[in-house]
Amino acid sequence: MTGAAKSNVLVLPEVMDLRAAGQLTQRILGFQGRALTLDASAVERIGGLCLQVLLSARLSWAVDRLPLTVMNPSQAFVDGLELFGAPRFAISKTS
Repeated sequence: MTGAAKSNVLVLPEVMDLRAAGQLTQRILGFQGRALTLDASAVERIGGLCLQVLLSARLSWAVDRLPLTVMNPSQAFVDGLELFGAPRFAISKTS
């Protein structure tokens, strides 16, 4: 991965709950206007508010015609999306 590509990777927190939602929103907004990859490898739990933040980001990136992908999703991240009945994110096959 190039240096420019690494700078467009946001590592998601282990616990994505109500307390994490505000900071997650701000961190994602810092990438506006650029392709973004979310590293979900450390996620142990995802709550509804953080899921809303991710879904909103996905829509915003789609409107801007920029890629927003998830790499290395933990099983807890995948299970959390399924539990909420959330649409799947684009999963990157590279790490």
